[in-house]
Amino acid sequence: MRAVRPLWSLGLLRNELLTTLRRWRTLALLAVLAAVPVLIGVAVRIETGGAAAHGGGDGGGQGPAFLAQITNNGLFLVFTALAATLPVFLPLAVGVVAGDAIAGEAGAGTLRYLLVAPAGRTRLLLTKYATVLAFCLVATLVVAVSALAMGALLFPLGDLTTISGTRIGFAEGLGRALLIALVVAASLTGLAALGLFVSTLTSSGVAAMATTVGLLITAQILEQVPQLHAIQPYLFPHYWLSFADLMREPVYWDGLVKNLELQALYAAVFGSAAWARFTTKDITA
Repeated sequence: MRAVRPLWSLGLLRNELLTTLRRWRTLALLAVLAAVPVLIGVAVRIETGGAAAHGGGDGGGQGPAFLAQITNNGLFLVFTALAATLPVFLPLAVGVVAGDAIAGEAGAGTLRYLLVAPAGRTRLLLTKYATVLAFCLVATLVVAVSALAMGALLFPLGDLTTISGTRIGFAEGLGRALLIALVVAASLTGLAALGLFVSTLTSSGVAAMATTVGLLITAQILEQVPQLHAIQPYLFPHYWLSFADLMREPVYWDGLVKNLELQALYAAVFGSAAWARFTTKDITA
């Protein structure tokens, strides 16, 4: 038997990444994500243009903390855009890509060819999950970069005031924006594993994507029901917005740590379930 080349899996990962990012559906999702900060920035600029022109720049005293600060510092558009896209747009995009990862190949009849040696089911599954995780990072960075560009174009940049009221330099603020983007991407790892598991249960990419998005919507609805407060800390979206604690001085780590631990738990449980299902699944297409 021919030995498996150590770098072969890297080649498989590269091919999967290129294939995923070149799909028109993926490009359309990224375009929508990039457009959200543009719409927010333009809307805030139009709404507060008069106040900013007269030195008001306080956002009219309306809206969330990040939104009210955009006119003072364009860097806050990054935080606002991530807060706006994380509950719906980002997880929706991840759910589509994750749900299609295995089921899409099965539906297209290409899954059997991907399992030809020296790939193997475990290696292919790990590659698919790594590809979805890479998309989580790419999608988050698309939102952050688009927001930073619009913030620099429409509003002033400079030192910024944290939620705690302290001042930090622009370089430190930019570093925190990058850290927040990484935390947001990590917040989607549990959903990515859940979507991958669903994708191993069916040969229909559309069904897998719809089911993953349906589970996302269900979890979001359960989050809003006060009577279910006992189970809410165990729902994967529960700590998503804890990234705002990175804009405090000092940083509040409790919510951030709980979020990452919860995502790791979901990734372990549903990743294992996906592996158990996929390695025993009868591949006929």
